[in-house]
Amino acid sequence: MAAMAKPVQAVDLALGALAGYERPDLEARLRQAKNRLLADHVRVLVVGEFKKGKSMLVNGLVGAPVCPVLDDLSTAVPTVVKHADAPSVTLVRVLDTGDIQRIPVPIEDIARYASESGNPGNRERLSQVEIGMPRAVLAGGLVLVDTPGVGGLSSVHAAATMATLPAADAVLLVSDASQEYTAPEIEFLRQAISVCPNVACVLTKTDLYPDWRTIADLDRGHLARAGIEARLFTVSSTMRWQALLTENEELRAELSAESGYPPLVRYLRQDVVAKADELARRSTVHDVLGVTEQVAGALRTEESTQENPERVQEVISRLTAAEQRAAGLKERSARWQQTLNDGVADLNADIDYDLRDRLREIVRDAEEAIVNGGDPTRTWDQFQSWVEQSATSAASANYVWATQRARWLAQRVAEHFDEERAHLLPALRIEPSDALRSVRTMTVRESETLGVGKRLLTGVKGGYMGVLMFGMLGTLVGFTLLNPISIGAGLLMGRKSIGDERRRIITKRQNDAKAGLRRYIDDVTFHVSKDSRDMLRGVQRVLRDHFTALAEQMKRSLQDSLRAAEKSVKTTQAERDARLAEIRAELARLDQVAQQVRTLLPVERVAA
Repeated sequence: MAAMAKPVQAVDLALGALAGYERPDLEARLRQAKNRLLADHVRVLVVGEFKKGKSMLVNGLVGAPVCPVLDDLSTAVPTVVKHADAPSVTLVRVLDTGDIQRIPVPIEDIARYASESGNPGNRERLSQVEIGMPRAVLAGGLVLVDTPGVGGLSSVHAAATMATLPAADAVLLVSDASQEYTAPEIEFLRQAISVCPNVACVLTKTDLYPDWRTIADLDRGHLARAGIEARLFTVSSTMRWQALLTENEELRAELSAESGYPPLVRYLRQDVVAKADELARRSTVHDVLGVTEQVAGALRTEESTQENPERVQEVISRLTAAEQRAAGLKERSARWQQTLNDGVADLNADIDYDLRDRLREIVRDAEEAIVNGGDPTRTWDQFQSWVEQSATSAASANYVWATQRARWLAQRVAEHFDEERAHLLPALRIEPSDALRSVRTMTVRESETLGVGKRLLTGVKGGYMGVLMFGMLGTLVGFTLLNPISIGAGLLMGRKSIGDERRRIITKRQNDAKAGLRRYIDDVTFHVSKDSRDMLRGVQRVLRDHFTALAEQMKRSLQDSLRAAEKSVKTTQAERDARLAEIRAELARLDQVAQQVRTLLPVERVAA
């Protein structure tokens, strides 16, 4: 990315200054920082209900028809639009083995795979479609993700989208000017703003609805009452597209301004991409200054011992104590290690309890609906959809909460590592949860039916017993076996037998439905719990490796200082003078690197 050119140059300068010190640990830290700069991107999710204009919005931002937008087309799988030197389309599929399959296809085949009409129900089992376009708006690392449209933000697809929020750098909630915000949209915004640094709202189709200003004011009122600090942009994608097609520069500027897109583009560049760029620069400054300070610290210690050989023992004692403290940071008994291990164990227990509590509530409500709803087979499709939607919502809310707690734990670990310093946390890129992909659809066993033949046979059996029982009683008083009373009793008993059989079958179907419900919830619990544990283990490994490497770097620098101090005792005055000149030259060189890297950020934002 062009925006990363200066930070990359600063890292290369630091690597050059570090050459000759035989510090592969510090060099690895700088190379990791460089790789992070080169591979960094800003991921923006475009979400919203069905047919609200998400795909048109993405096309307007990119300035190319990358997403299908016809009236009979809707997005079937997430469509990722990013920068590339030439237009390209790649299908991404996750195989059952866990491997990722990438298949290039012609760009004219986008609708065949990305739209609902070409790929109904995502029968191709694609995880996403990646589109590369050579556009300036994407050159800074901006990646737009057009998510599948849903029939409501409380639906199963929207709940699945919720699980992708922790991996996003920004979210655009798209709604059109036909109506004001709904309760599910406000709730979605609350969830999004709790885990995503940038959330904005986009009101589309202002060219179709004359009262769009009233709707916009109502939406702003809803946001204010809900305590949601999110900017609202009003746009017309049709007008934007007309601006892109016209060749008259003056008319193009007028149409573009009236479309409402320029403020949205500025927001993405200044508040989303620029903030990500600032974070990358701050991280680079922190890494480079941390590395140069460790090398300079060793040199300053040696300079002090060369200038004042009588204070060597005092310096050695101080360095020995500092080395022991640094070594202690690598022990399992270190405070940050205990905080990390205990925190992950507590989080595992809390997250598992939260998930089970949410799912148990679903089971209670579902079983009550089964018992009170009569024959479950008559409403099974609606019941199944409701249960799967509720379970997905619960799993997604649990995952979002787990992400928040994991980031909170990372902050505590950083504080306990070294309370006297501000250590920058590693990039905790928590990938979207894919656990629900492995959950089987909720099914119920085929149950016996009460057909005409079975009803007739059951009625005959019950009627026969009624006729026989009441006929025998009638013979005691002089009636024949077949008499009006016995025949009437037989009819009543036959009817009752048919009713009892119907109730038995319905009860069996209800029990089968409960069993299917519990199997499904157990499957959700199993897969989602494992996914959450894997996520926490990943966070634990990242934090452990990050701070262990920092402790090792500190210890290595202190050991170098200690060896230099001990060696200075045995040097002559001439050797001291020569070494002092070398040290001062090296310190000046390192100071020059530090001064240059500080220019990446305003002076007040650079840690001393």
